[in-house]
Amino acid sequence: MHLLDQVRQLSVEEQLELVEALWDNIVERNAVPPLTDAQKVELDRRLAEHDANPDDVIPWPEVRASALARIKR
Repeated sequence: MHLLDQVRQLSVEEQLELVEALWDNIVERNAVPPLTDAQKVELDRRLAEHDANPDDVIPWPEVRASALARIKR
């Protein structure tokens, strides 16, 4: 069985954990691809929005739980 086939057998929660672990590993190795100009513009927009409204945030555990709840519908 190929690796991708094995991954497809995982639950959604397990797949998300795998994606997070893979991304963390990429970051640890400093192998993150450079941002596109569009991504830079979007990040600047989001930073400006956060600077203007620093208390308007949702903690990651709540975002993750909400996303998982939507997936399970």
